[in-house]
Amino acid sequence: MQLRSASLVLLLALGACAKQEAPPPPTPEVGVVTLSTDSATLTSELPGRIAAYETSEVRPQVSGLIESRLFREGEEVRAGQPLYQIDASPYRAQAANARAALARAQAAIASSDALARRYGELVKINAVARQDYENAQTSAAQARADVGAQRAALQTAEIDVRRTRIAAPISGRIGRSTFTPGALVTSGQTDALTTIQRIDTVYVDLTQSSADLLRLRQQILQGAVAGGGTTARVRLKLEDGTTYPIEGKLQFADVTVDPATGSQTIRATFANPQRLLLPGMYVRAEIVQGTQTKVLLVPQRAVSRDEKGNPTVLTVGADNKVEMRQIVTSRTAGDNWIVSDGLKPGDKVIVEGAMMLRPGVPVKPVPYTGKPAEAGAAPAGGQPAPAK
Repeated sequence: MQLRSASLVLLLALGACAKQEAPPPPTPEVGVVTLSTDSATLTSELPGRIAAYETSEVRPQVSGLIESRLFREGEEVRAGQPLYQIDASPYRAQAANARAALARAQAAIASSDALARRYGELVKINAVARQDYENAQTSAAQARADVGAQRAALQTAEIDVRRTRIAAPISGRIGRSTFTPGALVTSGQTDALTTIQRIDTVYVDLTQSSADLLRLRQQILQGAVAGGGTTARVRLKLEDGTTYPIEGKLQFADVTVDPATGSQTIRATFANPQRLLLPGMYVRAEIVQGTQTKVLLVPQRAVSRDEKGNPTVLTVGADNKVEMRQIVTSRTAGDNWIVSDGLKPGDKVIVEGAMMLRPGVPVKPVPYTGKPAEAGAAPAGGQPAPAK
């Protein structure tokens, strides 16, 4: 009898426990950022190519056989350094011939001048005809002119002799030689003997949408953006993803818009002491274009898209309940969006814990620190974390 009573009491107790309701889930905790006006540094990341600061294609100015090459391919050369020697014997012979012709013309001057002086005395006493006197004067003038012509011919011949030794027109790194000793080259030929490129300083040619540049200029004129212009700083990201350690300077933006692409070319200069940047290399450049003041910055991770593609955020409104806001963004600034409409200073934007939340759900806002939520905290869906 006592055993039966005890079993009945146990069954009643179990039934009472079964009828107890489960405790309500804890209020989910979300990380929020309280908005305030701030300033934002405006940057643009643009694709570009490296170009040499100076480029010179070396070509012969006289014709002949190459006797020797006087440089090593790929080395640094200085302006005026000899590069090739062309057979100079024909040009030395021309110079010698021009020198002899000049001497002959100079000798002819003495005879012509003496004859003109004698005829000048004789014409005074009518010993010779005036026509003969004038002819003698003309011959003397022609002899002097002939001296000038022969002197110019000698200078030309000596220039050709000097041109048989081809020198570097600029300082820089020289490329491969496309002609070898024994090859016949001609003056003004199409093919260059070699190419010299100065790369201790290089250009970076970038392309940017003309619409973006126009928008930036208008913001600068309106006073919404400070700085910018040709003093903008430029940073490079190389092909392997690393950042080039030296900052560059913006030189200019081209005044012509490419009608096919609607873009403009922007040129920047970079020091290249280690010759790490080579012509033709692909890079991405980050240009610091200016600073925009009194803007609202919202972390990019807090912004999502609705079914129509419009940017939206979740905020903590009255009574700590979730609200959805549709916003208008203008551009990015680092890891943030610049918001031009839809939010105001003081709004609390949910950055962490927003997954599976719906408008109207009560939440517990805590300042967002950028650290992951602690174990055991309520997940984003509003349900308590499973007990371990």
